[in-house]
Amino acid sequence: MRRMLVTRTEIKERTTRLQARLAAGGMQAALLLMPSDIYYFTGTRQNSALWVPVEGEPVLLVRKSLERARAEGLIDDIRPFPKSKELSALLGGEGDTVGMTFDAVPVQQHGWYSKVLPGRRFVDCSMIVRDQRSVKSPAEIELIRRSADKLISVFREVPSFLKAGMRELDLAAEMEYRLRRLGHEGFVRMRAFNQELFGGMAVSGGAASYGFFDGAVTGKGLSSAAPQGASFEVIRENIPVLLDFVGLFDGYLVDMTRMFVIGKLDAELRRAFEVSLQIQEAVRNAMVPGAICEEVYQQAAAMAEDTGLGGNFMGMPGEQSRFVGHGVGLELDELPVLAQGFAFPLQKGQVVAVEPKFVFPGKGAIGIENTFAVTETGGERLTELADDLVQL
Repeated sequence: MRRMLVTRTEIKERTTRLQARLAAGGMQAALLLMPSDIYYFTGTRQNSALWVPVEGEPVLLVRKSLERARAEGLIDDIRPFPKSKELSALLGGEGDTVGMTFDAVPVQQHGWYSKVLPGRRFVDCSMIVRDQRSVKSPAEIELIRRSADKLISVFREVPSFLKAGMRELDLAAEMEYRLRRLGHEGFVRMRAFNQELFGGMAVSGGAASYGFFDGAVTGKGLSSAAPQGASFEVIRENIPVLLDFVGLFDGYLVDMTRMFVIGKLDAELRRAFEVSLQIQEAVRNAMVPGAICEEVYQQAAAMAEDTGLGGNFMGMPGEQSRFVGHGVGLELDELPVLAQGFAFPLQKGQVVAVEPKFVFPGKGAIGIENTFAVTETGGERLTELADDLVQL
């Protein structure tokens, strides 16, 4: 049963906006191959390719499952994927400039389509697609809010099962079990090359601070082949426990972190936690249309530096991430990014997970994360759960 709030009318409006931007960029069409992009513009995620001409209706070419694509899809023209020799006559003409999302499409796919669509000039339309997707409609924000409500319901249960002596893995499994029972879809999609995530992480103590993941806190993971997230480390008293989990329901993600401790927290860590709350509030206030993402990050980093914690901000000393927030939606790493070098203005309706965190070698990681929508009065919080450090 379809539960999403997005309608056929909204899908049509999305296509119309895309067509206008493609035309402004000198393109005659776009060929979209990434699942999240196809879902956004059609309402179905099947193995397919989406052709969006600047003039006329989009065409979804489906490898599998055609039946399901037609049942779910919110566009009119949904066909079986043709033989390769038939594509050239179907998709535009020689001399056309065609947009493709070079940020994520494999070179092999680019090469194949260049071969079967001779005479087309493929150009990058990644930023057009990603920028459009970054601005959420009211229906999308409501879906993100629903994901938040379900994630929050599980966070509320943590004091009932977090115990000293359990492993990080056991804690993560408890979170995952409860989320899955609520309908968590499991597929935490990330667009960036070489990034992956298994739903979230439960980390404590020294194990909080090392791994490949491009974030402030990565976790030790279970092996050198999976060096991210929860480990076999045992949770001890008086050590911070950081739970950073993604809620994913009806396709839309929400990101959230809360802190727990069994016993008492080290004074330095408690101070850092208070600073993270102050930074979060400053960032929230700054999240208005027109604010420059890079400048919001720089404000957050300066606040950390002014408190003497700059060397621990957003990662292990020497391995720090240069961001304080990232867009969320159908993917975990959407635009915008509140990051060094991202000198773009915020737009009303963008949704950003703000996560000021600090890492202290040997002691652990501490911080906060909530998801906000950009509004004229600052960030509107979508994750309505108290930020308090929970002491057990």
